[in-house]
Amino acid sequence: MTTFAPDSLALNRKLPLWYQVSQSLRASILGRSPEAPLRLPTEETLATHYGVSVLTMRQALKELETEGLISRHRRRGTFIEPDARRGAPVRLLGSVDAIVAQQSGMSSVLLAHGSCAPPAELAEYFPDCPEVACFRRLRSDEKTGEPTNHACNYVRPDVAARIDLADLARWPMTKVLRDAVGVRISRITDTVEARLADPETARLLQVPLVSPILHHTGITYDEEGRVVDVARIHYRGDRFSFTVTLDAH
Repeated sequence: MTTFAPDSLALNRKLPLWYQVSQSLRASILGRSPEAPLRLPTEETLATHYGVSVLTMRQALKELETEGLISRHRRRGTFIEPDARRGAPVRLLGSVDAIVAQQSGMSSVLLAHGSCAPPAELAEYFPDCPEVACFRRLRSDEKTGEPTNHACNYVRPDVAARIDLADLARWPMTKVLRDAVGVRISRITDTVEARLADPETARLLQVPLVSPILHHTGITYDEEGRVVDVARIHYRGDRFSFTVTLDAH
């Protein structure tokens, strides 16, 4: 039987290995194509794929099983749950895979794309770019169809020229930049603050005017220290929560 093929992962030894593996596999599961197999490889095969021990792999799978993304059956194997709940809260420990996982699992509609001058408050991130590419998307829960967030990404034009719009329909921008475009991401700085929904956001997210929303700004840097993407995402306040854990070492 053909098994699901997860993405690769570059491990960060400063973060728990089981956590990194679980988030990478979670992102692969939620971003899979509809025709992808539901059966996962064996624990041993997955452990070899990620370069971790079977015990670490088992702990990562247990995390996904607890979340309801997979089910494990003695003698039959481990399977992706096709109707698993999407958009569950994610604990962010600082890895790019965690951010990809948090953004995955939602259908996406491209509302508009084109070129524009960087907004005044973002101009400092694009000092050499009189214009940037802008992508506006509305993302919804795949199971219920309920709008969950409205995202606007401002991307360097040389990078945006390599983006396939079809990839944006099934993958979050971070995954598109890293895995499809080939940007070597060095870090992402996230800021989350509470705001009140303006008329346009309220309409798109189907919430009452001035409802509380989570306003997220994510700044993505490449290995040269350039900002390649600034994301502004409005999340429904009743659907998302963010927890950040800081490593003391």
